[in-house]
Amino acid sequence: MTADANSSREENARKRILCPLDPKHTVYEDRLAKHLKKCNSREKPKPDFFIQDINAGLKDETEIPDQLVPISSLSEEQLENLIKKLRKASEGLNCTLKDQIMSHPALHDALNDPKNGDSAAKHLKQQASILGNIENLKLLGPRRCFVEFGAGKGKLSHWVDIALKDAEKVHFILVEKVTTRFKVDGKHRKKNSVFERLQIDIQHLCLNKIPLLSKEKLPIVGIGKHLCGVATDLALRCLVETYAASCEERNEEPLAKRIKNDKTEKEINTLAKEGNEKNIPEKWTPVAGIVIALCCHHRCDWRHYVGKEYFRALGLGAVDFHYFQRMSSWATCGMRKTTLEASNSSTKRRDKQNDGSEEHDDGGCRITDDSPESLPGFLTGEEKKKIGHLCKLLIDQGRIKYLQQKGFSPALQYYTDPLVSLENVLLTALPNHSSSPETSA
Repeated sequence: MTADANSSREENARKRILCPLDPKHTVYEDRLAKHLKKCNSREKPKPDFFIQDINAGLKDETEIPDQLVPISSLSEEQLENLIKKLRKASEGLNCTLKDQIMSHPALHDALNDPKNGDSAAKHLKQQASILGNIENLKLLGPRRCFVEFGAGKGKLSHWVDIALKDAEKVHFILVEKVTTRFKVDGKHRKKNSVFERLQIDIQHLCLNKIPLLSKEKLPIVGIGKHLCGVATDLALRCLVETYAASCEERNEEPLAKRIKNDKTEKEINTLAKEGNEKNIPEKWTPVAGIVIALCCHHRCDWRHYVGKEYFRALGLGAVDFHYFQRMSSWATCGMRKTTLEASNSSTKRRDKQNDGSEEHDDGGCRITDDSPESLPGFLTGEEKKKIGHLCKLLIDQGRIKYLQQKGFSPALQYYTDPLVSLENVLLTALPNHSSSPETSA
């Protein structure tokens, strides 16, 4: 028998087992110890900016019971009582938000590209409006760091970078907890822009520990497009508690003073000529502004929610929040789709796969046990839709009150037409001492 034959027999006799770190692949049992040291699924050392649960918020003493019945299992009387609570808590709230649908020249060519599919065009309209709102708040300028939460492919940062042209010292930090294909941030090679992608859950992100921020001490602009439920609350706490509070405790040097010391007369003239000088904050502020397109309130979480204090002041608690959060999906789900609508939806999904667009253009809704059509019939479809919007508004109002308490002037507005996206509300906030136009809830 040849040596090759002996080797083949030995290979066949060796036993393969599932990798304990990731059962999706196998490994020779006698090589397990060696494999575990180099397996791609092994736990890697945490970066300095990872601090467990730093943005999670305090665990509430009154946790939501594990076995709450779904809304569809509530009696008609229980559901009526919930809706009465909701309407009482919402008294005095402005249910009609201001239309702030904008655009930006940076996306002009892309918006008018005849090759765009329906889904791609909708995403571009949303990105253009968010960018227009960023500029309207005087947040689009040099010497700052844009932190995009839930960055996905990084398209929002991409358009901000395009709009800023050759503005000096612009940094982008793209935060996304999952591995993302077809990223666009790697295509940027401008000398004045720096892109850094962090694969981390916002819950554990400490911005103060990122070398780029601790070194440059640039004001942050927090941005996001369709930031799902709980991620919005985590991002707000990450910005205004973890980062801003820490910077103020360290008593950072005022930005205006550093700019005056750093810039040459030539740079000042160049910035003035480009119209960017007016967009340099006069006062040092760790967080210069927040512009986040909201999404998926049914994915919120009581523990992480920043508006607990607001809810408690209204006599509401964890269980009420749980049901309001579930009912919020009524705003975008509507009644069960007809066969024709389902066919159109299937076509949109194919478009989405072809153009590489991001998710949530339809509100991310699925027919679930808590969907409107599975509930008792004492409410019409239109009434359920209004209740869903009221739930979303109440949850967002808690965020508004939170930001006000933290020294910001926040606002909610419609930034796109509901035909473009059912999730069409934009949350913006500026620090109270900002020279930008005043905004309010």
